[in-house]
Amino acid sequence: MSLISTLARLEAVESGRAQPMTTVLHRHLTDRPLVLVPLTTAGEAGAPLGALVGTDRDSPRLLAVSQPRDRDLRFAFLAELAEAVLPHIEAYEDVVEPTERNETDPETGKKVKVEVELCADAPQLIVPSRAGIDFVRLLGRSMRFRRTAEDDPDTPYPAPARVPLLGRWLTHYGERARVPGSSLLLATTDLLNRHWATGQSSLEDQHLGALLAWIAAPAGESGARAALRAELERDGEGQLLCPPAGPATDPAFDNRLLAPAIEKYDRARTSLAAAEDGLAADARLAELTAAERDIRALLAGIMRPTWDAVWRGLDLLKELPEGSRAEDRWTRDRWSFTGHRDRVRSGEPPQPRRDDAVTAAQKLASRETAQAQLEAQEALDDPLVLAGRRLAGEAFVGDVTGVVMAYSESKRPSPRPLVTVRTDERPHLGERTKVYRSLDGRPQTAEFVEYAAEPEDGDAPLLVLRITDRMGRSKEPAPGSVPEPGDRIAWTLFEHDQRGGPKLPDPEETPWTHGGPPGATAGQAERPDPVTAEDLL
Repeated sequence: MSLISTLARLEAVESGRAQPMTTVLHRHLTDRPLVLVPLTTAGEAGAPLGALVGTDRDSPRLLAVSQPRDRDLRFAFLAELAEAVLPHIEAYEDVVEPTERNETDPETGKKVKVEVELCADAPQLIVPSRAGIDFVRLLGRSMRFRRTAEDDPDTPYPAPARVPLLGRWLTHYGERARVPGSSLLLATTDLLNRHWATGQSSLEDQHLGALLAWIAAPAGESGARAALRAELERDGEGQLLCPPAGPATDPAFDNRLLAPAIEKYDRARTSLAAAEDGLAADARLAELTAAERDIRALLAGIMRPTWDAVWRGLDLLKELPEGSRAEDRWTRDRWSFTGHRDRVRSGEPPQPRRDDAVTAAQKLASRETAQAQLEAQEALDDPLVLAGRRLAGEAFVGDVTGVVMAYSESKRPSPRPLVTVRTDERPHLGERTKVYRSLDGRPQTAEFVEYAAEPEDGDAPLLVLRITDRMGRSKEPAPGSVPEPGDRIAWTLFEHDQRGGPKLPDPEETPWTHGGPPGATAGQAERPDPVTAEDLL
């Protein structure tokens, strides 16, 4: 935790209100996000119990599983989820814009510009908390390998036709959520925690109701008291007034309301199966329908507060102006969405269970680059975020007091002006340390030369910096490329644009020490662990 985050949390405790951590919105929010509030069965990972999904805050679509242990009902839930999600995704697939991209010519090996299609926008998925992202990833993993009757007519439990396709999309969204700065799949709690600091722990910040209580507490009440009420207050039946949908349920809800409702449903279904004539079957079918309706009403009641809280959180976030570089990161999300659309349409197989060594290394390297780039862009977009880097000695703001023109010692001298900067801060500068400033949206590099004078107690030090690039090709610097006396400039010790790592070998050239060559295991399915004498069957 940075120093400024700690200070913000301490101030939140003292004031009783959440404190802003940013001045702009650092994630892109679309005008029509798809909100998903999932609910799972207690004690069984990945067993869906219900969900609210939709783009209209006033009329969500309710999906429910009356008996989570029933495989057919769970498949019906997944099929209904596919009907709710896939049309929203497919609505963005064919709205494209032409653009140019650099690609390598296979014959010459040179970079050439080719015209390709880029989706003009991408569907955004919002869940309540970080656990919801894990559930989306788990659903994708469990669905994308399902066999349908069309794929294999002899499969014992064929999945509905659209379920594997939804699994592939959910897997892609879950993987994309691991890329720092991505906005395809977002958790509302993570969004709010990035932009506000509360006076509670990070674990408590994952409770959406408590988090909103700190940010928008009722008038005359402290955030701590409002958050405590959101976490613990119950009604006359012992049920939480702000039930969690994380996506686990409250044990009191499971024991007192849900379990009796499911038992009633099971009895009605057993009774219907034992009916001996049509009149009895009609009566028992009505009982089964009523039991199913009760379960749906219970699930809708426990998920609706979370659904409303997600939209309130989005309203708070949309009050902030969007950061200037958030759109660039959203463009990368659009490229990611377009690439997966093309892979699905070309008939490529689903994403593998495990990545090969090269793919895993590429993902890790790209995420590390994205993290460094995100931290730099947020600091450049937001003076409050930059203040945290300044407190850490990773940036400083200073006034230009003088500029002396100098040139490099080479056959063709280039301008290397010396800029004297006065600053009240103490950046971590060493000999020839590189610093950067933003010039017309691009980084300009300088290097630290020396202190013009040793700072005395209470005096601001004078730094001498040598500008090294972005001044044009002529002997005289281009207009505006060199700071002028009186300019107040923010300098950073971190790079604005992160460079990629070394090129990795092709999968077929991966050494055996890193899991290759893959030809030895290509085409072989994963085998289960051998049965031992200790296994209980």
